[in-house]
Amino acid sequence: MPRPEPNRWAVLALLGIAQLMVVLDATVVNIALPSAQRALHFSTDNRQWVVTAYALAFGGLLLLGGKLGDLFGRKWTFIAGLIGFSGASAVGGLAQSFGMLVGARALQGVFGALLAPSALSLLTVTFADSPDRAKAFGIFGAIAGGGASVGLLLGGLLTQVLSWRWCLYVNVVIAVPTAIMSLRVLINVSDPDRPRIDVPGVLAGSGGLFAVVYGFSSAETSSWSDPATVIALALAVVLLVAFVVIESRASHPLLPLRIVRDRARGGAYASIGLAGSGLFGVFLFLTYYMQQSLGFSPLKTGLAFLPMTIAIVITSTTVQTQLLHRFGARRLISGGMALGVIALVSFTRLSPGGGYAADVLPGLLIVGFGMGCVFAPAFSTGTLGVESHDAGVASATVNTAQQVGGSVGTALLSTIFASAVTAYATTHAKGSGLANAAAIHGYTTAFWWAAGIFGLGLLVAITVLPARIAPPVTAPVPAA
Repeated sequence: MPRPEPNRWAVLALLGIAQLMVVLDATVVNIALPSAQRALHFSTDNRQWVVTAYALAFGGLLLLGGKLGDLFGRKWTFIAGLIGFSGASAVGGLAQSFGMLVGARALQGVFGALLAPSALSLLTVTFADSPDRAKAFGIFGAIAGGGASVGLLLGGLLTQVLSWRWCLYVNVVIAVPTAIMSLRVLINVSDPDRPRIDVPGVLAGSGGLFAVVYGFSSAETSSWSDPATVIALALAVVLLVAFVVIESRASHPLLPLRIVRDRARGGAYASIGLAGSGLFGVFLFLTYYMQQSLGFSPLKTGLAFLPMTIAIVITSTTVQTQLLHRFGARRLISGGMALGVIALVSFTRLSPGGGYAADVLPGLLIVGFGMGCVFAPAFSTGTLGVESHDAGVASATVNTAQQVGGSVGTALLSTIFASAVTAYATTHAKGSGLANAAAIHGYTTAFWWAAGIFGLGLLVAITVLPARIAPPVTAPVPAA
């Protein structure tokens, strides 16, 4: 008996809400951190672990989360992810100690790693044979690209009007109704053969990604020569090389290498990772600049990012529905990366006496239009042409590229910022404006490096992505 067709737009709405929750949670807590620090009395040195705990668990477990969805059904891993994410968020909101808050953030990352690839793979199979695929991925790409800036706005609003704890409680309000609706709307799809999980691949892949994020985070808080940093990054190289070897020989690999070897998909993953690295730097340092140099409140800072979010949404949907089939992913992603370079170079002109309208807004609009040209085509291309039983792990690879890229970029640029500030302060005469001038020098140095990251993304897009990508022939997806 043929399975009933789902209401595709209802499915897209549910998946979009879930994706927004996962993406904005990477930034919604950032603005609330000072308030949480005062309430729970933890040190500034430990503060970054509230962010890093989420990134470590999320980035390290995404591939496993995607594979579990392929094996046992994406509907159930999606719902389990929603319920677990909301429960972890409630625990974090109730946290009475630093350890309890960090533990809750790590649990959020665990369930986010189950939720995010399930959402994208459900989108992939739901719109696999639909003429609306381009529109659906345009909307989803807009959410993925703009969600982090929405998190800054929401975090500022909740912290200023209610409490920092509502930056965590809000996930319960979002996730529980979404899980209830998912029971009615979603159709379960899984691999009917259910091969064994590739345990060696899980250990090597998850361990390698964990070590990458931890190593760069350690460099941010300690130094590149710190033993913990050196050991973590060396271990990351060993584990990721071992992962590739294991996957090339495994009968049922966690990540079939054919998914990554494809030029279109491999180029899309690299583009997403590099764009995430540069974009998270924009969020981090512009937040500091607007609050510390321009004197913006948390809410006003979040509102200041709104034009970029609007630009991403408009561009993503337009690019995916009107331009992708005419110009191809390579031209669009290359153009988006070039706009990223231009925007970041414009931010290097920031000064202590600068203003929002003249110095910040133009670059925000440019980077918004640029990222709209990158994320929607890259998300669509990263899952294009995969077999239905590989949709989860391909989706997980997309999310892994974005999350690990953002984590590595944030840590790398933060380390560069700190070094530049220290160097400036030690080579200039002390005075009342030294601290602010040193901070501005740190921001502009980091923005030059972020411009270089987008430049590398431009090079990758031009050389790796094929000029044209043939649309796949999709077979019907069996019901579980």
